Amino acid sequence: MSTMAKVPGTLDAAEEQQKALAQHDENRRITGEDYDRSLAVKCVNGTFVGRKTGNVITYKGIPFVGKQPVGELRWKAPVDVVPDDGVYEAYNFGKAACQDQSISSHQGEDCLYLNVWKGEDASAGKKPVMVWIHGGAFIGGSADMALFDCAEFVKENPDVIVVNIQYRLGVFGFLNLSHLPDGADYPDAQNLGLLDQAMALKWVHENIAGFGGDPDNVTIWGESAGAVSVVLLTLIAGTQKYFRKVIAQSGSPALTISPEESVACTNDLMQALGCKTVADLNKVDTQKLVDTVDELLILRLMPVRDGRILPLEPYAAFENGAAKEIAFLQGCNKDEMNFFVSVMGLEGFKEWAADRKAKKYAGLLTDEERANIESCCKEESTEEWEADSRLFTHSWFVEGAIGMSESLTKAGGKSYTYYYRVESSMPILKSAHGEELPIVFCHPEMTDGRPYDATFSKTMRRMWVQFAKTGDPSLSADISPDGKAKEWPLYDLKDKNVMVLDEFDIHPAKESEVKMVDWNRSHFLVKYYLL
Repeated sequence: MSTMAKVPGTLDAAEEQQKALAQHDENRRITGEDYDRSLAVKCVNGTFVGRKTGNVITYKGIPFVGKQPVGELRWKAPVDVVPDDGVYEAYNFGKAACQDQSISSHQGEDCLYLNVWKGEDASAGKKPVMVWIHGGAFIGGSADMALFDCAEFVKENPDVIVVNIQYRLGVFGFLNLSHLPDGADYPDAQNLGLLDQAMALKWVHENIAGFGGDPDNVTIWGESAGAVSVVLLTLIAGTQKYFRKVIAQSGSPALTISPEESVACTNDLMQALGCKTVADLNKVDTQKLVDTVDELLILRLMPVRDGRILPLEPYAAFENGAAKEIAFLQGCNKDEMNFFVSVMGLEGFKEWAADRKAKKYAGLLTDEERANIESCCKEESTEEWEADSRLFTHSWFVEGAIGMSESLTKAGGKSYTYYYRVESSMPILKSAHGEELPIVFCHPEMTDGRPYDATFSKTMRRMWVQFAKTGDPSLSADISPDGKAKEWPLYDLKDKNVMVLDEFDIHPAKESEVKMVDWNRSHFLVKYYLL
């Protein structure tokens, strides 16, 4: 990417590439009898043979579609699997979705695969399942990143099974083609990435019992674009039968765009490429499509509130009870946008923020709203860039998280809400976007040398797992790593309870005590979605 060295939610891309655990060999069909049947799992679309390391068995690169989205299936909805009696290796990760080559060099349009981690133990009964959906601003990231290797997580928590999935990104996953002369043949193109995810969940529902998982106790879980995804999946017709709970880290409906914005994105791309039709786009080199999107549409190309796959007003849908039967654990970090400041550099961020405000804020916000948010964000800002970082932290993350909690609670639903305040030792970052990921995934080697408290880290993971198991992240003293109970209250409309995740003091608090939002000067931003 020209403007960003890292993709949101993926930490340092170059470092990840060096540490990548992915093996780039292709999984093959096994034709003989020379395979370990104890590591073989029969699924609808084949029998898949994994590999065991210690007490963890991993199955990599399992296709969850009947045909990969290539050729005539480009920009088409995912195709369901068909029965297959073949036996296949599940030793190697599948290709990542098409994206910037510096993020993943092992990529292609044939990218719809998933991976499974399970612990080998003697526990009876089916285990809860956690399905991870990676972030990356909907244009980057992959399931094979070292950060998202779940072996250590499952080793520590063998009482759950973890799945992570791939989905189409960027130009192939979220490009609105409906208004083009030949666009009627591509009605789903603007939200194909979400439909891919839904298909993966269908595969999990139909096959995870063979791995020892409980198809009736699935939690979908993501951060950044992955968090947006898991929240939106609850609003797609027919998906809720595939899961019972949602964990959303730093993502909400705020990170979506309107049909008009999506059309503008497409038109900008078409103009840059000199294209008029989908047929013209199909003649453009794949990498050129990706690179042009990265130049023009970074942090603009998002899921579309199209009124067809997604509702035009997601918060209203939640408030009207669309997901009141689904339990949510969701929240945000104190200094989310500092990640983007660090990635873009101070001057780059200032330029980006000024351009963004000129194009978006000026035409939408009233004079009073602009004055309110500017005064709110300038308070406690000591550096020139901090006010804008706070503004976009509120606009993109904080207000959305609280908006979700408000909407769900008004409908009688459940939201366990958190506010993460642990700070990085790296310059600028503080409690930035993605700062919690190495902690949650049990990768202390990926924290830039900063030794996070081991008890805090384990406690956070235990709360996530407890929520996946029971729908309540509270810990009794006997399962809490420090031996002290951690009672996590539900968000309510009176006290607006949140769980504050401080490194040496995890504790519940009223929102007014931690001041996540300013109800008069910042919370109005939630109605504007992706500013």
